Amino acid sequence: MSNEIERRDLLSKAWKGGLVLILAAGAWTTWDLLQPLATKGFGGKVRAVPPEAVAGEEVVEVPAARAYLTRIDDELIAMSEKCTHLGCRVPWCDSSSRFECPCHGSVFNRAGDILSGPSPRGLDRYPTEIGDDGLIYIDTGDLEDGPPPGTETIDDPPTGPPCAVEEH
Repeated sequence: MSNEIERRDLLSKAWKGGLVLILAAGAWTTWDLLQPLATKGFGGKVRAVPPEAVAGEEVVEVPAARAYLTRIDDELIAMSEKCTHLGCRVPWCDSSSRFECPCHGSVFNRAGDILSGPSPRGLDRYPTEIGDDGLIYIDTGDLEDGPPPGTETIDDPPTGPPCAVEEH
């Protein structure tokens, strides 16, 4: 009869030990899930292009950052592609050399200054830096408000007809 009691004690301790291991594994997994991830891609620093790719009055789209890069007075500027009015994607129009919002007609110059439309400010901006690998990095986790209305960073007249056709 003493063998049965020892067996019961052994099984009881084995079950309790197994339960402790399962709880420990659950706690470990939960702890790992609650830790913030190192952000790669949008929401963190996004690797873009070499600085030479943004030359002159060119605008370079960086889809991974949801941003545009351009140079204003030899300074690299990264602008969000979201309209500050209602968040529509604002494409670059090659024919007019303007950013034109297809949703409500806001127009921005190459520096992201608001020229016309209902947007409350110019295109928002992201900080940039040149990495050790010689590429531009756009910090999409640090959005800065765009320039207020009336700001004219550059005086670039339109180079042609607009891309957006107004249907009003």
